[in-house]
Amino acid sequence: MLDLKAIRREPGAARAALARRGNGAADTLDRVLELDARRRALLPELEGLRADKNEASRRIGELQRQGLDASEAIGQVKQVSDRQKQLDAELREVQSALDTGMLTLPNLPDESAAPEDTVLREVGEGGAAGRDHTELLGDLVDLEAGARVAGSRFAYIKGPLVMLELALVRWTLEELSGRGFEAVIPPVLVREEALVGTGFLPDTEQQIYAVPGDDLYLAGTSEVPLASLHSGEVLDEEGLPRRYAGFSPCFRREAGAAGRDTRGLFRVHQFDKVEMFAFVGPEQADAEHERLLEIEERLMRALGLAYRVVNIAVGDLGSSAAKKYDIEVWLPGQERYRELTSCSNTTDFQARRLDIRYRPRDGGAPRHVHTLNGTAVAVGRMIIALVENGQQEDGSVLLPEVLRPYGAPERIEAQ
Repeated sequence: MLDLKAIRREPGAARAALARRGNGAADTLDRVLELDARRRALLPELEGLRADKNEASRRIGELQRQGLDASEAIGQVKQVSDRQKQLDAELREVQSALDTGMLTLPNLPDESAAPEDTVLREVGEGGAAGRDHTELLGDLVDLEAGARVAGSRFAYIKGPLVMLELALVRWTLEELSGRGFEAVIPPVLVREEALVGTGFLPDTEQQIYAVPGDDLYLAGTSEVPLASLHSGEVLDEEGLPRRYAGFSPCFRREAGAAGRDTRGLFRVHQFDKVEMFAFVGPEQADAEHERLLEIEERLMRALGLAYRVVNIAVGDLGSSAAKKYDIEVWLPGQERYRELTSCSNTTDFQARRLDIRYRPRDGGAPRHVHTLNGTAVAVGRMIIALVENGQQEDGSVLLPEVLRPYGAPERIEAQ
């Protein structure tokens, strides 16, 4: 959620920033400012009416004690009461519309967020062609059985792929714990407040699985429960940054997705992921964003993958992100780079919604933290990348040596 006081101080700057996003965000801001102005005008008028009503009531009592006619004062109270009810109703409507508008407004994009997708660098040798992962893995990825049990785009993964996943997760968590992240297995079912707090509602309803009987939702990323870990808390600045590595299954309806991306494991409804999440002071947010990106790149290099880093276009940012980097890995089966991880700086947008603050060392008033998130490993897509890039001429797949101490097989035999 944006800081309404800051918007009032510099409405032009906020309008210009939101205009870069498109999709009518700047028009929504204008409507929000109109509603805010009306709300602030109503409040003193209501306060004046309450004072008038109290004074008239006092006058009625005084007249009645003196045995005098109080009908005029009683009529005045009725008029004031009627006007107060009218303005109270209007205030409720204005406040409701203002709250909705504030929830609809996306975060202000950072000045360094690109106007269009911009490749910052390429690392490693991309360009190789080869078989795709469904050909290489055969029945180790059983989409037919998954469809019988749960519908399309669910899969059973079997045998050496299970060991590969467990090795990937354990290796990633070990790497992150060595860089100050605390491993967490969070809840997968979350309340609506957690999705609103992270900006996924109202924005991506069509992507979210709901459990209406329990007023719960299946999280599409552990960013959601990790962000809510400290909701309503005031942290000490000495304890910042707080960094977490959340491992969980993730669920996304991917409504409307179709075509080649629905083949195999690339765009499925259920997948496992290790997500990085950080709570930091405002001054550290930009550096933390670069740190998350550096960690993601380090993992890619350790796995021997060719990749490129993309500064994502402002118009493609999620509602909570001020800036986002994607790492795209070369997939021989598709003969192009595809997104494998991303990391976003959400500034204080989520923290305001979730009311997460910190107490400054100097004893000043509590301030909102800044939050950041980044994918360490999305298991399904990482399996695709490792399998397609590790394919051998005989149809077998050679897996990265770095994963073998964690239980990954040396190779997957031709299927």
